[in-house]
Parts: sequence; C-alpha cells; structure tokens
Amino acid sequence: MSQTGNIWIQGAGELASGVAVRLVRSGYRVVLAETARPLAVRRLVSFSEAVYAGRTMVEDIPGDLVETSAVTFAAGRIEVVVDPGGSILRDVEADAVVDARMTKKPPKPLPVGTAPVIGLGPGFTCGRDADLIIETHREARLGAVITTGTAAPDTGVAGLVGGQTGLRVLRAPAAGCLAPLFEIGDLVQEGMVLGHIGGIPLVSGLTGMIRGLVHPKAELSPGAKVGDVDPRGRAIDPSQVSDKAMAVGGGVLEALLRLNVLPVNR
Repeated sequence: MSQTGNIWIQGAGELASGVAVRLVRSGYRVVLAETARPLAVRRLVSFSEAVYAGRTMVEDIPGDLVETSAVTFAAGRIEVVVDPGGSILRDVEADAVVDARMTKKPPKPLPVGTAPVIGLGPGFTCGRDADLIIETHREARLGAVITTGTAAPDTGVAGLVGGQTGLRVLRAPAAGCLAPLFEIGDLVQEGMVLGHIGGIPLVSGLTGMIRGLVHPKAELSPGAKVGDVDPRGRAIDPSQVSDKAMAVGGGVLEALLRLNVLPVNR
C-alpha cells in the first residue's frame, strides 16, 4: 500500500473528533465513519453532528457529510460518512484505522485489510484487536501509547470535573427521543427540568452549564447518557475540544509516527 496520509476513524464522537482535529492540523487526511443516529453528547465538538446537519465545524476544522461513494480523503477538512461497520474500508486507501467506537469491550472486527489499527481505550488487546492502543483513562497515563496488553478497564464512573462525577451526567429516564427545554451553553440550576424523554422529565442533578446534550432525533434507551452539566459554569467553553480529547489525539499522532504512517503534506 502506498503512503497517502489517509486515516480512517471509526466513530465521530467527542474523542474521535478531538483525534481528527489534531491529525488534520498535522497534515493528515481524515475520514470519520458514524452510525445513522449518532448519540454524541458534546455535539459542538463532535463531527457526528454532520450526520444530522449535513455540515459542522469543530474549532477551525470543517466537517461535511458525504456519500460513501464520494470519499476522497480531502485535505484540510473532514469527510463524515454513515458506515457503522466500515464496509467501504475494502475499497478506500487508508494507511491506518483508528477504532474510536468506544464500546469498552472487544470490538467487532473491521474489514481493515493490511492497514494497522489503533484502538482507543478499554476492550482492545495489542496483537489481537489492535496494533497499538491509546489510554483514555484520566488517571492511567491519559494519552499514553500502549504496545502490549490492554488499556485500563472501564470503571463505569464518570471522570471528576469541577469536583463532581456522577451528578453531572444526565441519563435517559425512559426510551424515546429528547425534547429539550434548554440548549448547550445554557446555565441551569440543580433540580431544573431540562427536557422530557418519553414524557418523563429529565432533571439536572447540579448547578452549572449544559456542556452537552444529545440530538433530539437520537433514539435513546433507558439509562443512556444524554447530557452533561459542568459545575464550572462560564469558566468553560463547550465549543472547545476538551483536554482529554486533545491528549488522546496526541497519543494517536505518536502512534502513527511509530507505525511510520506519515502525513503527505508536511
């Protein structure tokens, strides 16, 4: 396979998009593949929003929804395709695949051919599911490149932000779609009703800024993560890629260099 600097990322949520931003800025050409109804919460920094809107912008990088037949690995922007199984990987020239599905369990294999695979977070084992793994746990060397074994296991506990963990996470009280009463960036108080799912109120567990909410067309199951209230309030910008996503993106960049997968326009 000739070197083209083309990177396929399976998934287009927050971490995948942070990776994509760092890679595009470094000269790689990136395609992100998503499901037809993405469940991203931090939609202002997720290229998955292009599936709903047709076009989005994460910081200074534009992302456009394209048909699978129209993938070109364009320079300076992101192409987003609806391809949850990576079916067109057999037909495109990807130099490496980043598996960012974040299933936190052994992933369903992608048809990667000879392209090396970089896995994000738990569920992957080096030499079995991925060539290299990037640590996604904040307290286990976030962004480190793992060459043997696995990443730290999923704890099931939300990361500590502004002194809060579980209370900041909003979860669906029932199946259905979110009918929101507020938008990302709004300040809310503890106990406020932020919307309804299946006719049941979605209540904020603390005071802060809404940092993320799923799209109203996303189909939710009971208990699914649907939002995030950040207790730091106006001290944060929900349109900026998080420090966690930037660190994971830096890890992917290092992994690509270790694999000798280089950008072509640098």
